Amino acid sequence: MNLTRRGLLAGLGATVVVYPVLARAQAQIGAVAPVATLPEVLFDVEAAVAKAKLGGEVSFAVMDAATGAVLAERHADAMMAPASTLKVVTSLYALQKLGPDHRFVTRVLRSGDDLILAGGADPLLDTDGLARLAADTAKAWQGTPPKRFLVWGGALPRRDRIAEEQDDYLPYNPAISGMILNFNRVHLGWKAGQFMLEARGGSQSPRSYTVAVGAADRASPLFTYDGSGKKESWTMARSAMGKSGARWLPVRRPELYAGDVFQTLCRAKGLVLPTPEVQEAAPNGTEVATLSSAPLSQIIRGMLKYSTNLTAEAIGLSASGAASPQASAQQMQDWLRTILPEDHFEFHDHSGLSAQNRLTAVSLTRLLVKEGDRDGLRDLLKHIPLRDEKGQAKDSDITVLAKTGTLNFVSNLSGYAKAADGREIAFTILTGDEPRRAANEGRELPEGVRSWTRRSKIMQQAMIEGWLDGGPAQIAGPAVAAGQASVVR
Repeated sequence: MNLTRRGLLAGLGATVVVYPVLARAQAQIGAVAPVATLPEVLFDVEAAVAKAKLGGEVSFAVMDAATGAVLAERHADAMMAPASTLKVVTSLYALQKLGPDHRFVTRVLRSGDDLILAGGADPLLDTDGLARLAADTAKAWQGTPPKRFLVWGGALPRRDRIAEEQDDYLPYNPAISGMILNFNRVHLGWKAGQFMLEARGGSQSPRSYTVAVGAADRASPLFTYDGSGKKESWTMARSAMGKSGARWLPVRRPELYAGDVFQTLCRAKGLVLPTPEVQEAAPNGTEVATLSSAPLSQIIRGMLKYSTNLTAEAIGLSASGAASPQASAQQMQDWLRTILPEDHFEFHDHSGLSAQNRLTAVSLTRLLVKEGDRDGLRDLLKHIPLRDEKGQAKDSDITVLAKTGTLNFVSNLSGYAKAADGREIAFTILTGDEPRRAANEGRELPEGVRSWTRRSKIMQQAMIEGWLDGGPAQIAGPAVAAGQASVVR
């Protein structure tokens, strides 16, 4: 017999929302946990939901992290936009397909008198790393300077942006390519009406010559983009500039951007390269220099902390080897189906940026319980501090390791929470106002989204504290009652 919260409430004719709490299962994942009788209401979730005033849907699933016993749920099978919590799925997928020690390699090849910069889909390659590669190349190159300088980005399928529905100028929605530099972003700064575009790194920030920007006398839009010429061309609304400012812009021609920067860095070391050209065919030649990335596990740790969309796409596409982003998302979906054959989900990318992605709270929580320890995902998740009413981190006996997920009028949290006495839960909380999200698709900070997101996060924290601070009875429940409930299978 499968016993759910809705079934219990319907049978009791309850008008006050309480949550059934299942006894801690003694068997391993795949066993059936007995059902506990309803404890006293230690935390009124519905009151927290009402106080948040989010509208839309609030869905969650809470399970014992060791056994998978379902401890609490609310609309846990509702198909919701996962936003960046989808990166949890992508992380597990990449770890299992590539291995935690996998490294991405950027190569410089010599083919006759041609020099080829071959991208290896390294999502963390920055200007400082490219400078080291340029120095090694200049030192190793023998003879006359190259007659042609080619850049290859075919290690990944090419796409002008991750999600078409997002605004052109959003830096977290750049082009996808096997040649990645600075997350395929260029740094724009302006002062007294003058613009500066840089490939900004930690210690090296050469000028970018493949991107241009100018001011336009208009109130909106903030930016316009034109990729029809030899350069990527942006205009910025003069009314939004002020005296000075800075921001990142996405790069749509990553091979030429990286080639331009590499040319500058090589020149500084005495090797003069011709104007970069894009090479479509897979390169052949003798290796002149190489640069390896950090191991995949370290890359994933940073991705989960900073939620970098391009990193998620790069590791997901590398894991699948698919010919297109759409096919790659489908392969990840098929992989997850082998783990959760009866669950419902729909993927259209690896980062969660697409508005078409759908996932349920119960599916993501089951995945955390079943697969989270296999490749060390739990230890790669970000520590989420609990905060007081002023938003300041506060002392707490609860430790939260989780992944956030945010779109306009979508705010999610999924991971693990552990009490001081060792009780640990896996949980997923999904909140979303779909009509407002759809109405503000791709816009940067629409009216009301900041306060909406803040209220959602306050509610999420209240739920975690309520589930764990109520004491052992909140998790284990009182004496076992008749009946059984399904747990993770």
